Amino acid sequence: MKVKLLGLFIVLISFSQDLLAQGCSQCKLLAEQNASLDEDSFGSNINGGILYLMVIPYLLLMFLFRKQIVGFIKGYFSKKA
Repeated sequence: MKVKLLGLFIVLISFSQDLLAQGCSQCKLLAEQNASLDEDSFGSNINGGILYLMVIPYLLLMFLFRKQIVGFIKGYFSKKA
């Protein structure tokens, strides 16, 4: 039953890509504004926008789970030694 449900989920996701692939507004804005630029500068602008959007969530996760992260790192390196 679980395998059939997983298969159905994969089929639905693969056929609905066009509906769900909207992209973020900042990436769309950069793509429209920089249509006249060469590929190298366009790629760096898109990458900069993605990094800008992802910094805050990662910082929040690092702040919220800092004790667990430090504990995991200490445990990982103490087991190796």
